[in-house]
Amino acid sequence: MAQEELKDAKSRLETLSEELTVLLIPRDPNDDKNVIVEIRAGAGGEEAALFAAVLYRMYSMYAASVGFKVSVANANETELGGFKEISFSVEGDGAYSRFKFESGVHRVQRVPETESQGRIQTSTATVAVLPEVEDVEIEIKDSDLIYESCKSSGAGGQHINKTESAVRLTHKPSGIVIECQEERSQFKNKDKALKMLRAKLYDMKQREQSEKLASDRRSQVGTGDRSEKIRTYNYPQNRVTDHRIGVTLYSLEDFLNGNIGSMIDSLIATDTAEKLKAENNN
Repeated sequence: MAQEELKDAKSRLETLSEELTVLLIPRDPNDDKNVIVEIRAGAGGEEAALFAAVLYRMYSMYAASVGFKVSVANANETELGGFKEISFSVEGDGAYSRFKFESGVHRVQRVPETESQGRIQTSTATVAVLPEVEDVEIEIKDSDLIYESCKSSGAGGQHINKTESAVRLTHKPSGIVIECQEERSQFKNKDKALKMLRAKLYDMKQREQSEKLASDRRSQVGTGDRSEKIRTYNYPQNRVTDHRIGVTLYSLEDFLNGNIGSMIDSLIATDTAEKLKAENNN
């Protein structure tokens, strides 16, 4: 009985040692925060804008499935229902930890509805994921801001264009311009615009700091660079491939319907493994 107990204890010791090592890895301080997501149509014209709308739908459905709340801040819609750009917040415990690896270039390969010859077109959309930060983390002086009110534009019923509820905010030191028009209240749009500005300034600060770090201390899953091609969505072959971790799923429709949790889990697992390797090498 003692021999059996010793065997079980050794096995448990190994498991606990691995769990303890994972717990000792420095945790991303932003993981528990809400996020601001920006999707912009890239190469491909109207087809890229339609793909941006597909990505927004995918993220919205995933967020709903895990109990997160999505709130649109600004959207530039095209006549065919695509988005030249759309910005929205995702609120929920651990939102950033689940969305942070989505930053980068997403590529789609499919036959556009307007294509009569059946030729496959490749288009792209860029996704940026920013942690929402408090005003105590990023100080913004009122003297550095220019507020402008304007009428909303785009689809939205009778209310659109009748009141100047939309807000354009310019941060003079950085040149960042934020537009917010989805709320009917100018005050609420102003509040959302400030949140987006804080997130962008925080992101700039974080990127400056990361440039000073040694390359081996960065996440190996991806740099988070907006120019990095991270994933391909291939409609004819019903597959989605994440190029950073080499994972391919042959369930594209299911994936685009918001079932992206397994891919996110794989990205988190790979990131954790790379950090463990780095810790062991130090």
